[in-house]
Amino acid sequence: MSSKRPTILFFNINGTGLGHLSTCLAYAHRLREHARPVFFSLAAAVEKIHDMGFEADYFVSPAWSRAANRHWNRQLALRVGLMLERVRPDMLVFDGTWPFHGLLHAATAHGVRRLVWSNLVLYKDGMRPVPVSENRFDLVIRLGEIGTRFMVEREERPGRRVVVPPVTLLRDDDLLTRDAARAALGLERGGRYALFSLGPGNLKDIAGIGRGLIDEMKARGFTIVWTRTPITVKDVPLPEDVVPIAVYPLARYMRAFDVYVGAAGYNSCCEVLQSGVPALFVPNTLVVDDQTRRAERVAEAVPAVVSPCETASQRADAVSRLMELAGRQASSRPPLDGAERAAEEILALL
Repeated sequence: MSSKRPTILFFNINGTGLGHLSTCLAYAHRLREHARPVFFSLAAAVEKIHDMGFEADYFVSPAWSRAANRHWNRQLALRVGLMLERVRPDMLVFDGTWPFHGLLHAATAHGVRRLVWSNLVLYKDGMRPVPVSENRFDLVIRLGEIGTRFMVEREERPGRRVVVPPVTLLRDDDLLTRDAARAALGLERGGRYALFSLGPGNLKDIAGIGRGLIDEMKARGFTIVWTRTPITVKDVPLPEDVVPIAVYPLARYMRAFDVYVGAAGYNSCCEVLQSGVPALFVPNTLVVDDQTRRAERVAEAVPAVVSPCETASQRADAVSRLMELAGRQASSRPPLDGAERAAEEILALL
């Protein structure tokens, strides 16, 4: 790439899945023609960043580190500082719930001129506020949920705050057609397939729910395809006739499937909206974002069922309702151009 292009350092935290990494990749994907994106990732799936064509460095997340919080932040400040000295970015974009003290210290010490904070909007009621002033950032990007349109909540800088529509990693024309996706995954063109993407299981034990739902879908003639995520700590044991896949980004292949069964994380819901595949959402109630409310909103726009699926009766009822929706088409799709709008804001700040 031309050295004249501005350099943007993306810093993504490690959540329960790949959501924060995917958000930064979505921004970088839109900006690659205008800037040099470089990544500092707390998510271990650095190879996925490389696969998208970007440079990346990795540092262990505080969730997986044995160091006390203050020591981890000191280590983080040192590692980020080394990265800043090497790449000398014109801007640093942080995506995550809590801007770390070590990150902010390093950015100040190394004179980073432009700071951006990207974060979700939909959290559970009663969540403790983050004690970091938005005025420490030149731009705050809030990731809107389904139906959200672009809005400027605060005009002045520092602390300019905008809300963007849902963010998708890929553009619509990056998604494969049904037949092309099945060919790429080695699936039969005329088969009946259910995609399971219940998450890595790092916070919630998904094995019991997964096995119960597998039995329900197999009884209705579906072949089960189970996604393995790159940051899974322990793989869920699967029956021999379940097909495991490990692809990223999953959205590229979503249209290969007749139905989707999975969690209601931000990126998963955006992928369902983008692909239009009928879905059964099993919200994870152990995370800070409100997955139940998000899934219910998505179900207003696409054929979708929302259920905890914790008991056999709940699973049977949820799958029966999904079968009733399986042949329906999605209504008119709400805007999904959040990545484009965020990229415009980042370029304007540059």
